[in-house]
Amino acid sequence: MNKTDLLSSLQQTKLETISFFDLDDDKLAMNYGEGKWTIRQILHHLTDTELVLHTRIKKVIAEPKQLITVFDQDDWDKAFDYFHEPLGIKKQAYEIGRELNYDLTDKYYELYGQKEFIHSETGVRLLKDEFEKIAWHNQKHIDQIKLTLSK
Repeated sequence: MNKTDLLSSLQQTKLETISFFDLDDDKLAMNYGEGKWTIRQILHHLTDTELVLHTRIKKVIAEPKQLITVFDQDDWDKAFDYFHEPLGIKKQAYEIGRELNYDLTDKYYELYGQKEFIHSETGVRLLKDEFEKIAWHNQKHIDQIKLTLSK
């Protein structure tokens, strides 16, 4: 992926995701299948992921030979009770996280994209993959939310 396309995707997924924070409680409680996360849980997860990826990228840029440990979404869901937790200021946190990641991508995607780091489960990876993960991961969850709302 090139930087221009990535920045466009980051902007598009941000705008789409922000609109879901304004859904009413009944819609936020919906999911697209048994055992699947509700829209509320997905939005909490997307916000936390945005902030975690921001920190990961900054650590890889600033600190050599970085080991990044796995982010277990189900552990976070359980620990922070995403199912019941009101979204509160999560919309603003998501927006700020995305703006920070947009800025990092704009400034450093090309400069540090080939920088390597070690992921605790997948091994050696390139920083460009972590930048790109922000957009494709968000899009995957947008698709789940749209599927849920189409029922």
